[in-house]
Amino acid sequence: MTTRPELRGTFGAVSSTHWLASAAGMATLEAGGNAFDAAAAAGFVLQVVEPHLNGPAGDVPILFFDAAAGRVQVICGQGPMPRAATPAAFRALGLHRIPGSGLLPATVPGAFGAWLKLLEHHGTLRLAQVLRYAVGYAADGYPVLPKAAEAISVLAELFRDHWPESGRTYLVDGAPPVAGSRLRNPALADTYRRVLKEAGAAGPGREQQIRAAHQAFYGGFVAEAIDAHLRTDVLDATGRRHRGLLDGDDLARWEPRTEDTVSRAYRGLEVHKPGPWSQGPVFLQQLALLEGFDLAAMGLDGADHLHTVIECAKLAYADREAWYGDPDFTDVPLDTLLSDAYAADRRRLVGDRASDRLRPGAPDGRAPRLLPPDRPEPPDGPPWQRQVYEGLPTVVPPSVAATEARGDTCCLTVTDRHGNMVAATPSGGWLKSSPVIPGLGFPLGTRGQMAWLEEGHPNSLAPGKRPRTTLSPTLVVREGRARLAFGTPGGDQQDQWTLGFFLAHADFGLDLQQAVETLAFHTEHVPSSFTPRLHRPLAVRIERRRAAETAAELARRGHVVVSVPDWSLGKVCAVGAGPDDGLLRAAASPRGGQAYAIAR
Repeated sequence: MTTRPELRGTFGAVSSTHWLASAAGMATLEAGGNAFDAAAAAGFVLQVVEPHLNGPAGDVPILFFDAAAGRVQVICGQGPMPRAATPAAFRALGLHRIPGSGLLPATVPGAFGAWLKLLEHHGTLRLAQVLRYAVGYAADGYPVLPKAAEAISVLAELFRDHWPESGRTYLVDGAPPVAGSRLRNPALADTYRRVLKEAGAAGPGREQQIRAAHQAFYGGFVAEAIDAHLRTDVLDATGRRHRGLLDGDDLARWEPRTEDTVSRAYRGLEVHKPGPWSQGPVFLQQLALLEGFDLAAMGLDGADHLHTVIECAKLAYADREAWYGDPDFTDVPLDTLLSDAYAADRRRLVGDRASDRLRPGAPDGRAPRLLPPDRPEPPDGPPWQRQVYEGLPTVVPPSVAATEARGDTCCLTVTDRHGNMVAATPSGGWLKSSPVIPGLGFPLGTRGQMAWLEEGHPNSLAPGKRPRTTLSPTLVVREGRARLAFGTPGGDQQDQWTLGFFLAHADFGLDLQQAVETLAFHTEHVPSSFTPRLHRPLAVRIERRRAAETAAELARRGHVVVSVPDWSLGKVCAVGAGPDDGLLRAAASPRGGQAYAIAR
């Protein structure tokens, strides 16, 4: 039994973490656009209707299969660190870690440019046709999600007293909006409209107008407003006021890049991920380890199955901690990390007991380097101080128990009747961590918090370097055709929750909707990528609907089982194309009550 059916059709399929984004994506297909147009339309809408989780100045990796070209690629919408960002610059401020909020962790905004890149090179519609849904919701209003209302309520004091432009944007007559009420963002609508006006003035060509829109954002009025904003002193997680290191020149120098993906075969499927500037390869490392086990024989969600998946995740994520970083700046031994021989060697470490150690490997005989986890001292003050101290976008009210699950980020997936397919996980630029830029209606991203100030690590801070992001969509190809695209919110947990979905589909034969509704769980053994990099050795969070005997057996094997509410871990969204019947498929997790799939 599932809460919803797996949707099937022949024209197109869309699934995202917000019903309005899914509807905008399908409307774009109906208007004659392809999957790339539809994905961009949905992505722009998410920037408006999920402001607590993403925005135009955030980040996004966009995996896409272009049926005409017959290949999978990724557009890197992860902006780099500013040229002025060095470990010495932070040490001069008396800081030993990059704060999780304010202006100091700001990177070049990547999301807006990445969507423009997808449209320019692979879309068919004009920017005005694609952006009109986002403009409409920003200008006319959208229903406030309960989690967004909750976040704004907790942060209202911060907005009123310290980040007044955020107060003007998200408070209504000085008070937090009520969940379900209509909220407008006229400044953001005006920003979009001005970008479109300048794009239209550049000439009649579709691509010409998209390039002009990029210039307006990264070299024109948007960049000028961002540059001025970064020269002001803003309260951040340190409890002090700092101005930013980013400037307008950093924006003007940046272009989103289309790159080759990283891929690995798994049981006849070709699984594609972003490169090691993301955590994406950790998904492939888990598959390499798990391929040596007969998961189907273990039984879905039984103790043997969960224990094996958890222990393999700990090994793969330990390699992420030791080896992943921007490959433009560091030599990531990816070929070895994804090799059969390396996986076979690492697989021997999976025993009957839960390991209490963080055990990265030594690919090619190279010694791994792990940095010690933080020993944070949370601020003792009003609730908003703790919220901006922690770098995750999720806001958890003081009344919520520590065992409650957290989720963050957005996701969208699209496929069309031509065989094109897209998976993207927009995030960053959320309302919690940085104040709204005057006149623009959106805040900057804070992804820089993920870089280390200690030098010599693959993810160490350097000017122009991409901090390793957690954003990690997935696209699967079989026999030269795109078959599956999926993703989820969830920070570090993305490649655990989507792995559970994928294994349920690939190893246990569940359809897409059945697979997104299977039991969700994850290990917290590995340090978080977000400030203050918390970790809980041996801890496993698992939804309460697990069998009692399964939890008891995991505990017997040494896992520290933390039960969280049912339907609380992740929001997996997926689209697919059947290899036999040619039908397009879509599914969306019921978790959170907002993700929706559409197919026709």
